Amino acid sequence: MRKFIFSGSIIGAVFGGISAYRATKDGPRDWRTVLLWISWGATLATAIGTVMIDAKRAEQEED
Repeated sequence: MRKFIFSGSIIGAVFGGISAYRATKDGPRDWRTVLLWISWGATLATAIGTVMIDAKRAEQEED
């Protein structure tokens, strides 16, 4: 779990989610809002995948 919390990509995705939330709360709700959340979801999925691949690589190098 620590590998996710301290990952720069996950931290960046979380701050991106905070920005997306603020933009949704304060701004108009139209098609751009949907694209904003889709983009954030793709960013978060990529960050999680990257952390998992890096952890698996590090585990294989130990063996």
